Amino acid sequence: MTSEGGAAAGAPGLRADLADGAPGAARPYEAGRRAAAGRAPMFAGATLAAVYVPSEGGRELRLAGPAEESGALPGWPGGYAVSGRSAVVDVFRSGRPLWPTAAELAARREAVPEGLPPDAALGVLPVGTDDRRLGCLVVVDDTGRGFDTDRRGFMELYAEQVAARLEAGGEPATAYTVASGAGGLVPAGSVPRREGPSQIRYQLMPGQALDAERLGSFTLELHTGLISADARMLELVDIAPDHFDGRVETLLAHAVPDDLPALMSLVEPGKTTSASRELEFRVRRPTGDLRWLRLRSRVLNDPAGRPERVLGVVVDASSLRPDTDEVSLVQRLSASLAATMTARDVARVVVGALRDPLVGADRVAVAGLEADRLVVTVLDPPEPAAWPEIWRYEWRSEWPDTPLRSLPTLAAALREVRVGLVPAGADVEPALAGVGPGGLALLPLPAEGRVIGACLAGWDEPHEFGAEERSLLTATAGLVGQALRRAHAFDAQHELATTLQRSLLPRRLPELAGGVAVARYLPAMVGLEVGGDWYDVIPLSESRVALVIGDVQGHSAGAATIMGQIRTAIRAYAVEGHPPDVVVSHANRLLVGMETDLFATCCYVELDMEEGETWIVRAGHLAPLLRHPDGSTEEVATEGGLPLGVLADSDYPITAVGLAPGTVIALLTDGLVESSSLHLEDGMLRMRDLLCEADPGDAGRMADQLLGDGTRRDDDIALLLMRYDGMGVPPIRTGWTVWRLPDAVMHARRFTARTLRAWGVAEEADAALLVVSELVTNALVHTQGAVRLDLTLAGDRMRIAVTDTSPRAPAKPVMADWESTGGRGLFLVEAMSASWGSVPVSGGKQVWSEFVVTREPGPPDGEGPGAVPEAADPVPYDPVGPAARSGATRAKSTASGATREGAGRPGATRSAGSLPEGR
Repeated sequence: MTSEGGAAAGAPGLRADLADGAPGAARPYEAGRRAAAGRAPMFAGATLAAVYVPSEGGRELRLAGPAEESGALPGWPGGYAVSGRSAVVDVFRSGRPLWPTAAELAARREAVPEGLPPDAALGVLPVGTDDRRLGCLVVVDDTGRGFDTDRRGFMELYAEQVAARLEAGGEPATAYTVASGAGGLVPAGSVPRREGPSQIRYQLMPGQALDAERLGSFTLELHTGLISADARMLELVDIAPDHFDGRVETLLAHAVPDDLPALMSLVEPGKTTSASRELEFRVRRPTGDLRWLRLRSRVLNDPAGRPERVLGVVVDASSLRPDTDEVSLVQRLSASLAATMTARDVARVVVGALRDPLVGADRVAVAGLEADRLVVTVLDPPEPAAWPEIWRYEWRSEWPDTPLRSLPTLAAALREVRVGLVPAGADVEPALAGVGPGGLALLPLPAEGRVIGACLAGWDEPHEFGAEERSLLTATAGLVGQALRRAHAFDAQHELATTLQRSLLPRRLPELAGGVAVARYLPAMVGLEVGGDWYDVIPLSESRVALVIGDVQGHSAGAATIMGQIRTAIRAYAVEGHPPDVVVSHANRLLVGMETDLFATCCYVELDMEEGETWIVRAGHLAPLLRHPDGSTEEVATEGGLPLGVLADSDYPITAVGLAPGTVIALLTDGLVESSSLHLEDGMLRMRDLLCEADPGDAGRMADQLLGDGTRRDDDIALLLMRYDGMGVPPIRTGWTVWRLPDAVMHARRFTARTLRAWGVAEEADAALLVVSELVTNALVHTQGAVRLDLTLAGDRMRIAVTDTSPRAPAKPVMADWESTGGRGLFLVEAMSASWGSVPVSGGKQVWSEFVVTREPGPPDGEGPGAVPEAADPVPYDPVGPAARSGATRAKSTASGATREGAGRPGATRSAGSLPEGR
């Protein structure tokens, strides 16, 4: 069988008819049509008469360019309405070709070019697939023999090549699907197209571009193994027509050996199908260069349904590729991976590349390798139902962890560090077969001499793997492995930074009586992501709380360490009972003494939850923002001092502000209101607007709204909000200064008894008097200086607190025998009390005991014969008084028995300087 034979069996001379419009090939038409036919593309003895593509909006099929420019035969209509009836529209909508004659079209009252003989055979073929309709082409038989089965097969392969040409860079720009029951088309997605003038209008018909490429074609007889090929086919594989013996082995000898399995799969017994198949292969040219060819083939069956012959068309693959070739895609992938930071970022880039630009996979998984398990980073699609059962079974958290022993095929690929390509129908384990029923690529991800992960790409429809695709996937795996290794190192640093940050910030905020506090922290999204921002909520007593926020200079482990030390120091100074200015002054001296180059800003706010009084101290930090109950906002005008760590003797004045119930106070760091694109003043105004619009009923949601969408940040952010609600029933307080007299304990008992009668507490009175005796006696015997007794009644709980000037905490004796004269006092206090303890206060300590009491009905508090005696003179502690403004005065305690203002932080009061009445 010679190379000049027909492209289809029983059609001698067909390829000669094709070649350059050989004489005798064309039937006599009118002169004008003959001239047009001379310009029109020809293939397999047929002329490409017209190509129709969807218009913008998809309501019409239009001729792809004027006839005089496109080369189409004259006389064909310029367009067809998609809602109408015509052979072109019917084929476009149904996706099935028609093979009418000119007379049959005329009988349907369709426009037929003048001079076209009535018996002229026509072919109307769809271009594209059911879900991507690109247009329709019309061909006219030039042999006079009509379109038999083989020629129809060649025309359908030709239409598929036209579709490939359009998708690879031709025009139109949009593919369409036919809407069910609708009169128009629905866009199905963009088709790649070249930049330049071709975007403006259809300058070339797709067939002209293919004619320039001159498709080669062949017919393979399966029962003999003989092949007939046209001159173009032999030219593509560099075989001279005179030297071709018609044997398929002669053609295969020119193919690269690695591509032979793919070529032989076309005729592999049991896998032949009537559907067209496509693959790419390489041939070695006499110069040693490689040429890529793209092959489309279709198997024709005999009357008994057995495969009889294979029709194929071949074209130079380089002309069918988009302008952005695989090298550019790999370069773009490399650039995208260079910008990733975390393993999750790497996985998302890989999914985006494998799903569309590179290989168009339907299912992608990226996983790290830890011991014998695959720790999945990203799955796409993310729904569990899209993955095999074993993956769903292991779906313990956001992504499953799959044991490698259940995937032996993947384990072998990882062990050998090679890309594994599994074709459709291969015998693999169910866990992999479900990932890619139409084909599966297993990509080991190597880095630094070992495999650190794997990537799986699966296809639902049968997918042919070409040698070029293997090279592309191998290059992709290498890039991803290196990027994943860098990301793992960054993730380790990030985890260290996160752990450090988490350990230095409060794990949870305390519950407050009369208010709700919430906090938010967001790390920076560049660098190590560990910064110096911090916050704290420090309960000072049952009715007082301190809010602190600060920022250490820089983003480093050193900044985080300084932050942790400063936060701990401020908490320690605060719980000792120092006023706000002294707390900040002590923290400043501490940071100066650390001899570090870093400084810190801080804002310290102390609140009285009963009265709503607030005292604010700033050290170079942003002022607090207030949202009043009526929705108005303000930036509190506060005096400020230098940042901590700048000057040891800096002054930090106190600013007093009153809060009404329903007020929200917001403390924040500059990362929330200042950036390279946002000025500080504008940021503060924006934050005030957000405060005004937010609902204070949900403090947590309010904080989230202030943070915004969490987009990329150059600085870390700390935010502390507290909604002040006020205390519905404020506690009742009274106090007594204990003078160092022989009968001092008796007077303390008398004062306590009168107070309990006034409060209506009778049942627990004896136990309370015993505790007062023990605590006052211990303070007088074991300490020097002033002693104070404070009583507080809050609901059904009563607290007895005795404050002295000794910092030593009370300690229970290890044992107390029967002959001991002391050492049982604390045992009695522990036995009588619901709870007890000791807390440090400024210059001393406070030992307290609590009781659950039952109050008897009586006259309102402070009225009637049982009222608290005037001698007690209860006055609330005033931190902004003259003594409080001087930290040195506050820090000192009087050992002469004079009243020490504010020493007893819970319920501290001032009493008269003389002995009370009733002594």
